[in-house]
Amino acid sequence: MQVVAINWHVYLLTRSALALGFVGLTRVVPIVIFSLWGGVLADRLDRRKLMTATQSAMTVVALMLAAVTFLHRESLWILYALNALSASAVAFDGPSRNALLPRLVPPEELSGALSLNFSVFQASMIAGPALSGLIIAGSGAGLLPHGPLPPGVHIHTTGLAWIYFLNAISFLGVIAALVTMHTSGKVVEKSGAPARPLRALKEGLRFVFTTPLIVWTMALDFLATFFSGAMSLLPIFADQILKVGASGYGLLASAPALGALTGSLLTSLRPLPSKQGRVFLWSVATYGAATIVFGLSRSFLLTVAALAATGFADAISTVIRQTLRQLITPDELRGRMTSVNMIFFLGGPQLGEVEAGVVASLFGATVSVVSGGLATLVIVGLIAWRARALRRYDQHEALRPTISEAGPGGLSPVS
Repeated sequence: MQVVAINWHVYLLTRSALALGFVGLTRVVPIVIFSLWGGVLADRLDRRKLMTATQSAMTVVALMLAAVTFLHRESLWILYALNALSASAVAFDGPSRNALLPRLVPPEELSGALSLNFSVFQASMIAGPALSGLIIAGSGAGLLPHGPLPPGVHIHTTGLAWIYFLNAISFLGVIAALVTMHTSGKVVEKSGAPARPLRALKEGLRFVFTTPLIVWTMALDFLATFFSGAMSLLPIFADQILKVGASGYGLLASAPALGALTGSLLTSLRPLPSKQGRVFLWSVATYGAATIVFGLSRSFLLTVAALAATGFADAISTVIRQTLRQLITPDELRGRMTSVNMIFFLGGPQLGEVEAGVVASLFGATVSVVSGGLATLVIVGLIAWRARALRRYDQHEALRPTISEAGPGGLSPVS
């Protein structure tokens, strides 16, 4: 809900594609700066306690967004700054969150568990944007002013303020879940003194960049989302191209999550085939093709369907690459592995929003989206040609050593 609100808020204040693109930049810069150190902390500190601290920080940011909006003190730079603070907390939260996941289930059940986890997340991504659109439209913030506002007249942002406040309240549930979780968040370290932070960081980087499967999936994920990431342009499509307003904008923002939920439920109920390398490549190609349809469409229903298809394809590729990375990464390196990947799987979409905003400001939103989809298809073809290890990846072969190293009953020794 908050992501949708910030994008619409920036559009209300500026009516600028470039300003919308820079929303992504304010998210990605803190992630690039802090996520590697977030990984180091995740492999040294109690992961549950670290997550509690980061979730508390995001609560404070949401309350600040609500306060400045209720008081009509918001400005473009305040929105950018608070968005960057929230992204900074995410940079420390993500490595701990992902490193904790494999502790919750036996290794042979990890793929299904990740699919279910992804399903719950996508369900919120459906309801959240749709509800945001209704709140924005109902409060009058969906009515876009044309031309400069007269002195002393404010745009209607009360609905946006309530969205920020609801987001702050929702973190109480997250923190309660962390407090009541039975799984330990402490890291099981190898014998001997823990490595110094800089050495620990180098160990994580060395592992990631000397593991071909991680490198190829990380590179393809980054490039595909960099060129096809255009969600920040949805306010322009809703307002100027499809002319469906704020309520339609909320539905458009929910569409990728609807497709992703379908894909994640499918993979949790019916496991993917063992030879997942080719499935991964085809899913990313589908993502690029659906992005092209989204850019060319002038029908609201076709646009919703195309966006849903991008979400479906992304869900399949996400489950494959997340399972792959968790299976081949030792527990003591999972935080650092995740932190490196965060730069790519979060940096790609956010930098892609900047790229989309710049191209849209120069050539229009349609050219921006369609060219990104075409670039994605070209990149998939090149990587499929070059990455033999990725084409031949078999999950069953990767799973055997993980199960053999597990303790009695198939559970990892740290579970």
